[in-house]
Amino acid sequence: MTRAPAVPEAEFTLHQAAEVLSVHYMTAYRYVRLGLLDAYKVGGTWRVNQSGIDTFRVRAVTEESNSTTSASQRKRRAPWADRLERRLMVGDLQGSWGVIEAALASGASLDEIYRNVLSPAMVSIGQRWERGELDVAVEHAATVIAMRIIGRLGPRFAHRGRTRGTVVLAAPAHETHSLPVAMLADLVRQAGWNVIDLGADVPAESLVRAAMIPGDVVAVGLSVSNTDRLDSTAYAVAALRKSLPGTRVVLGGHAIAGREHAVALGAHDFAADVAGFVLILESVGA
Repeated sequence: MTRAPAVPEAEFTLHQAAEVLSVHYMTAYRYVRLGLLDAYKVGGTWRVNQSGIDTFRVRAVTEESNSTTSASQRKRRAPWADRLERRLMVGDLQGSWGVIEAALASGASLDEIYRNVLSPAMVSIGQRWERGELDVAVEHAATVIAMRIIGRLGPRFAHRGRTRGTVVLAAPAHETHSLPVAMLADLVRQAGWNVIDLGADVPAESLVRAAMIPGDVVAVGLSVSNTDRLDSTAYAVAALRKSLPGTRVVLGGHAIAGREHAVALGAHDFAADVAGFVLILESVGA
């Protein structure tokens, strides 16, 4: 049986999409920038598929139908992570920042931006790349935008007053995921600790030197996302514990299965999230 050829999906310019949605062009443009309307650029011009318009209408009806929730609550609970992911997927820096600004304006706190918006969006993109749904270039471009967002938000996490001690954060040698380290650094800094963020792919010897600075380094946190980096992780932990026996070494990240796994790799403890890591720091600094 011969299959009928697929019918090409209707494609609109942003002006045409605005007419279809019965809104002003600038309103449609704002929808795109906030991640509400899926769009992409062709030769510098925004394009919208029929599926994008249909999805926008479904989302609008779904949010409006939730009559038991106040307008302000609906705004705060909006699917910011999904909206951000859509802008990150097309490499839209300005639109991505627009989503962050809108989430902040709705009442989201800085830590909620990291935990509930930026992190879920990047995890979803990473999972889609692992499943072969995305080219690695898309994932890399999204990561660059995410790092720029962190760069803009970072100074807002500064804690006033005396710090509670110094923490060194890094990813071990050959571990290239620096985004989790950067977010962790800001959140730990917000909790009142001075943070030395060394980023990704840090040799064990450099980790030791960084943690040996004169002062009050109470812990070293290592983020491990790739299970292929467990050997370099164990080597770094051994080097730290040998040279700095009084400094707590804590492991976290997707590649660490739990506390038993972290201890088996030589660490003192395991942190599943920022809250867990801060609790460990508080117990050490008590």
